[in-house]
Amino acid sequence: MRVTLERSNLLKSLNHVHRVVERRNTIPILSNVLLKAEGAVLEMKATDLDLEVTEATPAQVEQSGATTVPAHLLYDIVRKLPDGSEVMLRTDADGHTMSVTSGRSSFKLQCLPQSDFPELSAGSFSHIFRLDAPALKGLIDKTQFAISTEETRYYLNGIFLHAHESGGKLMLRSVATDGHRLARAEIEAPAGSEGMPGVIIPRKTVSELQKLVDNPDIKVVVELSDTKIRFTIGSVVLTSKLIDGTFPDYQRVIPSGNDKRLIIDRQSFAAAVDRVSTISSERGRAVKLAIADGQVTLTVNNPDSGSAVEEIAADYDADPIEIGFNARYLLDVAGQLGGTNAQFMLADAGSPTLINDTADEQTLYVLMPMRV
Repeated sequence: MRVTLERSNLLKSLNHVHRVVERRNTIPILSNVLLKAEGAVLEMKATDLDLEVTEATPAQVEQSGATTVPAHLLYDIVRKLPDGSEVMLRTDADGHTMSVTSGRSSFKLQCLPQSDFPELSAGSFSHIFRLDAPALKGLIDKTQFAISTEETRYYLNGIFLHAHESGGKLMLRSVATDGHRLARAEIEAPAGSEGMPGVIIPRKTVSELQKLVDNPDIKVVVELSDTKIRFTIGSVVLTSKLIDGTFPDYQRVIPSGNDKRLIIDRQSFAAAVDRVSTISSERGRAVKLAIADGQVTLTVNNPDSGSAVEEIAADYDADPIEIGFNARYLLDVAGQLGGTNAQFMLADAGSPTLINDTADEQTLYVLMPMRV
């Protein structure tokens, strides 16, 4: 293999694929990136056996071929080369090493054969549809913070993506929950998503996807089956296994009878929660909200360091209520809201609270209260 390409193109593509590779691997081939030069492109592929990312970039291919080299090492070398330089990748005759040459710099890397590299993308997909990148980004951004990190409840370690009929319309809905909070977002279902299986997209895949859907002009092609999902975003193809489990019936958690309505300025509320929670301990980040006519009093008591109180104006005319929440969870939800105001629908101190975004009716959040 002998190929020459712009450093910027090589670095951009390596940046997308090398992140999938775990730093520590017991299987040597999984530390490597597969490089395949053919026609006028260099294709790069990396995998951790659950997730695979492929990207093709324009290149001058003098001799086609394929090999695998350590992904993080190659990325670090290319990252440190000067801007605007050209990079030549060339394998030796026996295929055991690959030289990386740019200007006066030359590196030799150990190769492993292409035949050892695992193939994840085989298999057929039952459904295919297209989404605008901002629509997919919205579904992910508004829910990913609520993904559980508890490995024992593995079926909560991702975003549940499914088609759901709402008000006579088919909606594409994303849901995440960790048992303490729930986030739900939806958009009108695109053509092709009818009858799709409900799938749980793993946390690592969600994280990679977030970084790839930053171009608002791109259409994302989504293909899925019961076990895999594939996203084609421009020149990048991301294929992932799905979490093999059943997502709980989240509809039962969403309260419908909450009749105490609190409307509060989102930014003032987030800033006040942030200030009073400074005094809370890491272990118990509880903030108490005393809600009465036209005002919310936020209180934090920490036996080890003191207490904090702050009052903010609010629109509330129901019976007074005192309720506690995890301060970090409140800040996470406030950070996702797009409107000027946040709307809380409350029942009592022990029941889940519903939080709506006044700027987006298709998004909702549920928070479980804490004892304070």
